[in-house]
Amino acid sequence: MTAAPADTPIATDNPLLNEAGLPAFDAVKPEHVAPALEAAIARHDAVVQAIVKGADRSFAGVCQAMELAEAELSDLWATVSHLHSVADTPELRAAHGAALERLIGYSSAVAQNPDLYAAYAAVDLGALGPTERRLVELSLRNFKLGGVALPPAERERFAALQVELGRLQTAYSSAVLDATEAWIEHIQDEGLLAGVPEADKALLASLAAARGLEGWVVTLHQPSVRAILTYADNRDLRARVYRAYGTRASDQGPLDQKNGPETLDNSERMGAILALRREAATLLGFKDPVDLSLATKMARSGAEVVDFLRELARRARQPAEADKAQLEAFARDTLGLEALEPWDNGYVAEKLRQALHNVDDQKIKAYFPLPRVLDGLLALLRDVFGITLTEEEDTRVWHKDVRYYTLSRDGVPFAGLYMDLFARTGKKGGAWMAVCRARLKHANGTQLPVAYLNCNFAPPAGGKPSLLSHGDVLTLLHEMGHCLHHVLSEVDYPSISGVTGFEWDAVELPSQLLENFAWDRQVLRSMSGHVDTGEPLPDSLFDAMLGAQRFQAALALLRQVEFALFDLRMHLDPGITDAAGIQALLNRVRAEVAVLTPPDWHRFAHAFTHIFAGGYAAGYYSYLWAERLSLDGFGKFLEGDRAAAGDAFRAQVLAVGSSRPALDSYIAFRGREPENDALLKRYGLAA
Repeated sequence: MTAAPADTPIATDNPLLNEAGLPAFDAVKPEHVAPALEAAIARHDAVVQAIVKGADRSFAGVCQAMELAEAELSDLWATVSHLHSVADTPELRAAHGAALERLIGYSSAVAQNPDLYAAYAAVDLGALGPTERRLVELSLRNFKLGGVALPPAERERFAALQVELGRLQTAYSSAVLDATEAWIEHIQDEGLLAGVPEADKALLASLAAARGLEGWVVTLHQPSVRAILTYADNRDLRARVYRAYGTRASDQGPLDQKNGPETLDNSERMGAILALRREAATLLGFKDPVDLSLATKMARSGAEVVDFLRELARRARQPAEADKAQLEAFARDTLGLEALEPWDNGYVAEKLRQALHNVDDQKIKAYFPLPRVLDGLLALLRDVFGITLTEEEDTRVWHKDVRYYTLSRDGVPFAGLYMDLFARTGKKGGAWMAVCRARLKHANGTQLPVAYLNCNFAPPAGGKPSLLSHGDVLTLLHEMGHCLHHVLSEVDYPSISGVTGFEWDAVELPSQLLENFAWDRQVLRSMSGHVDTGEPLPDSLFDAMLGAQRFQAALALLRQVEFALFDLRMHLDPGITDAAGIQALLNRVRAEVAVLTPPDWHRFAHAFTHIFAGGYAAGYYSYLWAERLSLDGFGKFLEGDRAAAGDAFRAQVLAVGSSRPALDSYIAFRGREPENDALLKRYGLAA
């Protein structure tokens, strides 16, 4: 191999530069970030220079050398980025923001290096196997998407766009987090919490105690919001929480959050992000950001996706209208609510669901204490995929609640997994999987893949373990599916291993497929055990849950179609340039597909981090696209031996990553192209 690591010395006192094993999270400080990144960039750049100035144009001399250099830089940044997501402080945020700008600038320069591009282009594809050939082909494509083929002035402008986009998207995400943290409702009259289950009240009490307050505190983190909007009998409290949550980081939020240089109002950032995305797409020769987005996806055109979504909306519209009418009638006739307001929807739906199906979420949660759920999850992974998880006690972590596991198959360790499952201050909301380490073959052996699994479940409270709703169980399985995609990869090149490089509208296939096991009687019983008695979930309750599975399903489907259509049309329409235009478009999309609409002051887009700060810009449709794949694919697990189906899914989809097109992998697993029948059946829309 011609390229060699730089001679840049490793600073032994900087934990970010001593990551031969797992990261020393507890030792990382904000002041470590900038010098570590500079050292890593210097080493990476030395490899780039050795490649472009050398004569070796073999796969090993070019591609493999870059894979090693990229992995070193990625490993360091993964640690910084992860800490920013799970243990944020003002100091770390500032260090992360400055470093991110530097990293994007450098990465853009590498992506636009014409000499490095030429080195990849000179690699003889005829001498390579299919995996290595795929790596070169995708690398050349990514170079072109990075602006390498642009004239110098346009290439420089494209690089500047990437830096500014990174800065704006980080600022958008930070504003959402800050606005979420900035609002609380301190409750001292327990009567205001009538209807809220005891477990949720214990959570709210713990939030108050953490702030040195008596009584209860409602925050805008999901466990609090869900508890109030689903169960609180006090309509005014529901309205206040709904409004605070629905106006986060917007012009409708509290005045004190909109003033000053670091305003929490995302209005201007949204328009600026759209403008930069359009300019970047145009520079690369695409007609719009959707066209650019689909260059790396399974779907062939924006029109194809819009047709897919509108067909789902057409099928769901009438059932959703019936769902709405049922809600309104129940609210009026049973609950005495003449007008169904948006802050009533979740509350009324829960009461109606209990009345129709006798499914009480709190009763269900009692059967899913987290320790028992994890035991059942481990049994599922063992039985279906042959995986054993062993908890390691002495691993360095970023919070006392974090757990680390070694994963083995046939007694041989092959990966690692961090689990961080509870909501807390300084941790971003939602649930997600992220890469800690990628599988990588180097001179001293093979670096094993390591994943992060992050959720925001309510922590243990009142002397009881954390109790999960069935929705929480689905979330846990979903994120574990993403983790399996990463850790079960058998590809030794990080750029095409696991989730990396996988078509974005298919990347939810493993996660959504694993979710389906939460609707399997045997699996769900194994994940359950009543918090007081240890008894597994009874058949009668599972049958009631199955009966309620399609409850309001058409409304839920239309909501996903609404988000996906809004995302696509916003990125397709060059006339949308500011927050007002974005809101007007969202209103038009709702008029087309929605049957439940929020008030005029609601500002959903201002906190839609998936598309303004995440990886789903011009691609939110991917959730429904992949759901079709997952439900169709799960049919194979229902048709025969599950272990055999699990082994086929592992070998044909998970193990190969993006070393071949996702559709080819799916056909190799399923034996045919995907069909729509299972998706329509899930939502009760089959003919």
